[in-house]
Amino acid sequence: MRISARADYAVRAALQLAASRDDGPLKAEAITDAQDIPRKFLESILNDMRRGGLVLSQRGGNGGYRLARPAESISIADVIRTVDGPLVSARGVRPPDLSYTGPAESLLPLWIALRSNVREILEGVSLADVASAQLPVAISALTNTPGAWVNP
Repeated sequence: MRISARADYAVRAALQLAASRDDGPLKAEAITDAQDIPRKFLESILNDMRRGGLVLSQRGGNGGYRLARPAESISIADVIRTVDGPLVSARGVRPPDLSYTGPAESLLPLWIALRSNVREILEGVSLADVASAQLPVAISALTNTPGAWVNP
């Protein structure tokens, strides 16, 4: 699975909003400075997140952005889907819409299994989990498997 810069920036921006939720709306410049995200790119991402119902925007001197729901109720998957679309696709097509023949037939259940595991992980972790550095035990356990931190 490849995580796009757009998805990475969106998750980081959402985490910044989650961490500052008690401080009122956060200006885009503050997110840009804190997370080193290009300003124009961030504005586009925040607009997508606003249209997707994840963030609210407020105009004016005390304006800015804030999460539309509690951080506990927004999964990492929610953020990625909002800015990038489906979590797993092959050639831009969702796995159930694919078909293969011959020796490639077994690819479809493989892609479905991959999607299932990606969903389980990304839907099972909220912005609050990451912002508080309290990842679910099952997720933390995956980071301790042999080779998890090594690129083959």
